Amino acid sequence: MNTTLKLYLSIKDVLALQRLVVCELRDDGEPGQMITRDAVRGSTTDELLYVDKNFTYQGRLNVSALLLEVHLKISMWNHEHLYQPFCIKTLKGYLEKRRNQVNRKVKPRVRLIQNTNSDSGGFRVSCLATGFYPRHINLTLFRDGQPVSDHEITGGDLLPNGDGTYQMRKSLEISADKHTYSCSATHLSLDNKLHVTLEYDHGEPFRSVIPSVLTVLALMMVFGAAAAITAWKRRSADSFRSGYSTPSSKYF
Repeated sequence: MNTTLKLYLSIKDVLALQRLVVCELRDDGEPGQMITRDAVRGSTTDELLYVDKNFTYQGRLNVSALLLEVHLKISMWNHEHLYQPFCIKTLKGYLEKRRNQVNRKVKPRVRLIQNTNSDSGGFRVSCLATGFYPRHINLTLFRDGQPVSDHEITGGDLLPNGDGTYQMRKSLEISADKHTYSCSATHLSLDNKLHVTLEYDHGEPFRSVIPSVLTVLALMMVFGAAAAITAWKRRSADSFRSGYSTPSSKYF
């Protein structure tokens, strides 16, 4: 048996168990819910929810009732005496060190723009909110004052910025119609709902027009200079002829 085959068999026989433990700290400083979720080979096998010393269990473990009961009793004791106290202590320490960062509120910069969709040849309306913190935000696109249904909208993913803030974009494919579009944003940093109207993104069209405009201006300058030179030459010729004919008449 070669080394490669031995390595394959050893990896094949490994069983990976994944566990996710999440705890919550309420605004009053008391522990909230705690969730423990186990997974094997990428699939969740069981989940235990612990709230106010009450347990709720959901699972697909193929074991006997007696073995499941023992497993739950051990899990409950671990949650109450080990997992939750340690998790809450860690969370409080983190919040104490990061209090200013966690509690800060940064207002979003919201724009609603329309530009050309190069793929379809049509138009796209996009509502972009960026630079906000905390991460939760509600963006709503409106057509003629009515919310656009979710199945028409693309995007909506929350993305991080390099400065620790977040951004979100929601887009809608449109045709050359006469509808009016707007966008609203709701965020913890805003006292009231922020409502913006449509702007037109002239970036690409404007950049494509610049060479043409410069060409026209250059041609106008060339033609103007040529006309001025021609007029100057004509005036110089007329002046020369008039100056030459005057003295010649005195000789004859």
